[in-house]
Amino acid sequence: MTRVVSIYLPDLPTDRIRRADPSLPADQPIAVIARSGAKRWVSSADVAARKAGVRVGMAAAKAQALFQGLTMIDADPVADAQALERITLWALTQYSPIVAIDALDGIVMDTEGADHLQGGEESMLIGIANRFRGKALTARIAIADTWGAAHACARAIRRETVVVPRGETVRAVERLPISLLRLPEKIVGDLRTLGFQSIGELSATPRAPLALRFGPEIGRRLDQMFAHLAEPIDPIRSLEFLEVSRSFAEPIGAAETIDKYVGRLVVQLCDALQRQGLGARRIDLIVEKVDGTRQAIRAGTAKPARDVAWLTKLFRDRTEKIEPGFGIEKLSLVAVMSEPLAETQRSSSLIEEDTRDIVPLIDVFGNRGSRVYRVAPVASDVPERSLHRIAAASDDIDVSWSHHWRRPVRLLLHPELIEVIALLPDHPPVSVTWRGKRRKVKRADGPERIFGEWWQRTSEWVAVRDYFVIEDDTGERLWIYRSGDGVDAATGSHRWFIHGIFA
Repeated sequence: MTRVVSIYLPDLPTDRIRRADPSLPADQPIAVIARSGAKRWVSSADVAARKAGVRVGMAAAKAQALFQGLTMIDADPVADAQALERITLWALTQYSPIVAIDALDGIVMDTEGADHLQGGEESMLIGIANRFRGKALTARIAIADTWGAAHACARAIRRETVVVPRGETVRAVERLPISLLRLPEKIVGDLRTLGFQSIGELSATPRAPLALRFGPEIGRRLDQMFAHLAEPIDPIRSLEFLEVSRSFAEPIGAAETIDKYVGRLVVQLCDALQRQGLGARRIDLIVEKVDGTRQAIRAGTAKPARDVAWLTKLFRDRTEKIEPGFGIEKLSLVAVMSEPLAETQRSSSLIEEDTRDIVPLIDVFGNRGSRVYRVAPVASDVPERSLHRIAAASDDIDVSWSHHWRRPVRLLLHPELIEVIALLPDHPPVSVTWRGKRRKVKRADGPERIFGEWWQRTSEWVAVRDYFVIEDDTGERLWIYRSGDGVDAATGSHRWFIHGIFA
């Protein structure tokens, strides 16, 4: 079943201004001023301005009088629209093959089948919110069964995210104001004059009198919100995207026929990529059906690729997920991410080379929803900072780990507090209690002292850890440490932790 995510950007104009001028102080109130003839009013205000009492629709002179330190900037709808388009194109490459601009302040996308790649719908929305916040963009995000419901919920919430469970659209929207139905302002005003306030009240009213007075628009929006009428999302496209498509006079639906035409489109797309010296990193297959709905399949590669056989296999492994319904009238392949790819000369077949390319395996796992990555060393003595994740097909890096001291094969995500009996300051423990189990220490090696990285945080100027490798009476070897030097309280709490397990 289709699931739709709506991303509402309530402060897009002020966020755009701040991103364009990073020198603006974070606590500096900003108001965007629109004008029509001699009339000037506030069209957008950031959080700091709203806290000072500035409201959208307020006269510019009143806003300036209310707060003397208010920064007032003329509205630029063209720049706002261009910024929203750039954000939407970025979201297309990151989250879903079907992404579009939603009104003047939002983005809508069909995430059917994409949530499992992000750990579920709630985790996906939290991840989207975090990334938008990291880009200095205020976002309110909702997921629901329909575009209309997601649009309304995203604009009604005060928190960052909301998940409307499947099949609970009515309960989620019935108390929301009719202004969130995406109706023209005049119709909304006339409905309020008649006494309608909520979507639930409007949906419970007989349609015939409403259609006679206002036309079919109210019924259409209600049917779209409650999934009685389809509302296809027309995905955004860029002139930079390479796209090939095939329309059919007679709709197709057989799996063999779909595979055949997908293969032909891959050949055309690879030819177009080769002419421009590019390789695809992310390709979307858009399936347009006769009932106006769309389905999409995304295939990604760890490195730029334009190998016809391999790209065809990536799609044919997943075409069984296509539901043709009453028939497919158009297939499109779009390279939404591409990178330069030079021609490579193949060696003579007389020479045998030991080439073990694992990129195809990485692609298979990645397109099945697995998160594939490599762990690379970082130049840091602090164990939890001595590694980070990199792309699975990244080039090798020059940094390597120091091997002066033994390191465990398994490092705990977070050090766990343990109870230890030991003589301070330098003696190893004689017993350790971890997760309720007491272990007698048979052998120990240490301490290895690791100092805090004072250039990272001032709190680590005098911080130290003393690490020990211990072996208990069952033969299990653990990596433990004491926070502090065992003498000076300023160096640490002197509590003990387990940080790793040896093979």
